[in-house]
Amino acid sequence: MDDQNKNLILATVLSFMVILVWFILFPPPEPDPAALNGNGVQATDLTPPQGSTANAPIAAEAPVTTTGTTSTEPLAQPQADMPRVPIDTPRLTGSVSLLGGRIDDLSLKDYRVSLDEDAEIVTMLSPVGDASAYYALYGWAPGTGLALDDVPGANTEWTLEQGTTLGLNAPVTLIWDNGKGLVFRRMLAVDADYLFTITQSVENTSGAAASMAPYGILARHGEPQDLKNFFILHEGVVSMADGELTETDYGDMPDFEVDPREGARAEVTQVETNGWIGFTDHFWMSTLIPAPGSAFKSVAKYDERRDIYQTEAVLPTQTVADGATIAVTTQLFAGAKEWATIRVYESNGILGFIDSIDWGWFFFLTKPIFWLLHNINQLIGNMGWSIIGLTLIIKALLFPLAYKSYVSMAKMKELQPQMEALKKAAGDDKQKVQKGMMELYKKEKVNPAAGCLPILMQIPIFFSLYKVIFVTIELRQAPWFGPFQDLSMPDPTTMMNLFGLLPINAPEPGSIMALAFIGILPLLLGISMWLQQKLNPAPTDATQKMIFAWMPWVFMFMLGGFASGLVVYWIANNTITFTQQYLIMRSQGYKPDVFGNIRSSFDRRSKADKK
Repeated sequence: MDDQNKNLILATVLSFMVILVWFILFPPPEPDPAALNGNGVQATDLTPPQGSTANAPIAAEAPVTTTGTTSTEPLAQPQADMPRVPIDTPRLTGSVSLLGGRIDDLSLKDYRVSLDEDAEIVTMLSPVGDASAYYALYGWAPGTGLALDDVPGANTEWTLEQGTTLGLNAPVTLIWDNGKGLVFRRMLAVDADYLFTITQSVENTSGAAASMAPYGILARHGEPQDLKNFFILHEGVVSMADGELTETDYGDMPDFEVDPREGARAEVTQVETNGWIGFTDHFWMSTLIPAPGSAFKSVAKYDERRDIYQTEAVLPTQTVADGATIAVTTQLFAGAKEWATIRVYESNGILGFIDSIDWGWFFFLTKPIFWLLHNINQLIGNMGWSIIGLTLIIKALLFPLAYKSYVSMAKMKELQPQMEALKKAAGDDKQKVQKGMMELYKKEKVNPAAGCLPILMQIPIFFSLYKVIFVTIELRQAPWFGPFQDLSMPDPTTMMNLFGLLPINAPEPGSIMALAFIGILPLLLGISMWLQQKLNPAPTDATQKMIFAWMPWVFMFMLGGFASGLVVYWIANNTITFTQQYLIMRSQGYKPDVFGNIRSSFDRRSKADKK
């Protein structure tokens, strides 16, 4: 077997093995589970924040007797009949419960759960009593001399003091008087996207100084219903602490060590100047954001008894002198992980907020690839054509390497007669053959491994683009044309629906039927790989010939279950590579006989069938 064929077969096998391993480790995600969580946990079943962040007095807790036991938690309160303050902005709808002042009812107007015309809009936050309660709660942890019922918490019954509906340029203010000289107010405001501003204040007319620590909590009862559990995607806690990003999966939180100060399994981080903490799902995120420059205690917590996942931002204890008023402002992000929106928030002071999107290990590739794809889409307005445009740009950037590679391959073809002569002269002396080959390569300035470089370069780009297409919300339900209305999902066409001509749904992604009845895009992928092979005559070695013959069709079925946007990229890449290689080979004086190679492959098959 000559060195050129060795290198070609090495590159082919390497590429095939990488895709095979990737397919095994990262199979296409299964459909969202619809199992309900019937834990029935009450809204007050939260572990209250403990302590403070600076060297201030630790917030004390007064035990409350509940059903014959002693607990640090307040009594459970019904909330079905509690008044609510509506939320209505161009992008959000929902309400705030006056029980605890919880932001626990929030939906995203711009996003629907499916492509069906009557599909519901996406629910971001939901109150206790729903299948998966998920809400934001604010309050004050009592300091020395104060009891739990002296400060507002989960069950405080607030009163609406100002405003009627929380909306754009329309804040609302809640008020609560503890009857002991402390009056608490909470002003809520929201911007045009997904950022809430919460200002908590306390007015002291008690006749003595009072100390307490403001906090924010995000709590969700049980794991999310639509949890993907997909290795390539992070779902769970995401936090930033003074420039250091930390990600903890939901499945890892029950493994936290029990922290006696927190009363649950918890990880506690002291943030000195800048940070945030919250929960991130596939496309949605909620985040507690103290003001830039603020120290706070960042807590990720899991209460295994009640199956509650919780994040906290507890600010340092504040002392309010008699006759004084203090106020603390924090922010809450609750919405879609839109790159452009999050980037604006980062530029406005939220440190490292763009990294809340899971860019993965190849972040140095995924970030620029997505930036380029986003900007192309801004110009074209169609994500399918934008992916093809991105492919053209990537191929243009890699063209010098490709040109060098294809020229090297052409020179290798020219050296075939000399290489054959060397083998014939050396006979069975392999060492002599290798030495002669190396001298020939050095003399002719040929690198036999150069042909592998374009394939090797494509592997990290392929993985990075897969990550971008799967993770970023901009590809979610992104249409191309005709039946291709969601490029983040597998090809919806199949032989069963005559490739989109009949109104029949494709088999469930990931099923054996879906693997067998592939769509038009995987079929085009296989054809494009097959045509690329026909630029050169089939190898004479029987093993090589068999691998080359099967490879396009194996890849066709393997990639059939991947996101259709990724398959579009691969088809475009193959088509451009075919064109480049054809033109470069012509420029080197070699005219590829594509149609002749196709005819000869069918002729050989016909002869084999006759035998």
